[in-house]
Amino acid sequence: MIGYLYILQSEVNKRYYIGSTSHLENRLKEHNNGKSKYISITKPFKIVFKQDYKDILSAMKAERWLKKQKSKSLIVKIIKDNKLTKEF
Repeated sequence: MIGYLYILQSEVNKRYYIGSTSHLENRLKEHNNGKSKYISITKPFKIVFKQDYKDILSAMKAERWLKKQKSKSLIVKIIKDNKLTKEF
């Protein structure tokens, strides 16, 4: 099953949220319906980046790596370039 790394941007405070899923559109609906309590106060969100992976495990590895970087400038670069070049 294909996996996705995604970056959402809050339309309220413009902050980014990084995640991974195998069902991107469903996950976006969950975020915007407040199913995720942590980010429910900053909804609605829009997808500003997505990248396909061969499976959900690879997408999850990419998510963990990107979150560990703690770099807003890296996130902005990935969105601008429309790709994450690191392999997982």
